[in-house]
Amino acid sequence: MTVPRHAVLKEYSRSLDGLSAHFLFVAFVYLHEPPNGLSRWLFFMASKHDKLTELLAPVVASLGCELWGLEYFSQGRHSTVRLFIDHPDGVGLAECESVSRQVSSVLDVEDPIAGEYTLEVSSPGMDRPLYTLEHFARYEGEQVAIKLRSAFEGRRKFSGLLRGVNGDDVLVVVDEHEYLLPIEIIEKANIIPRF
Repeated sequence: MTVPRHAVLKEYSRSLDGLSAHFLFVAFVYLHEPPNGLSRWLFFMASKHDKLTELLAPVVASLGCELWGLEYFSQGRHSTVRLFIDHPDGVGLAECESVSRQVSSVLDVEDPIAGEYTLEVSSPGMDRPLYTLEHFARYEGEQVAIKLRSAFEGRRKFSGLLRGVNGDDVLVVVDEHEYLLPIEIIEKANIIPRF
């Protein structure tokens, strides 16, 4: 028996509730027909986040800014695309306006988002989010707050000193105990501002 595409997508969507808004659609490949008559599928998650980043990073760079991070959220027919941009001289209203106009034009032409969307452009701010290993390495020595997708050594939240990266892990010291947190389980990480 072959599972219809819409049933697979609906079931998969249910399994994502509350875990992550970054992954929005699924591509699948038929593997084989097992003896019990049920189809087995191998799912490959294609990330709307990755596709938007690939599309928009060059646009932001052409305006002299760095695409620090991108967040994509979808709720029903409405989506939000949030861009964090950085610039060596800081980010002001002029940079945000310029990037917003150019990115909006590209999104209108390329049309990667079905339905309505809101585009938000801002600086990373004092509580700068960290998304990549390069971000964590760049801010070694800063205080960070990290939230994990799943528990690691019995906890999901860590606040402490960022000691850098080790391979694909983030090294953080919390209460004089070092933790190597795998980057793939980090849901959210931010610099804790100093005042």
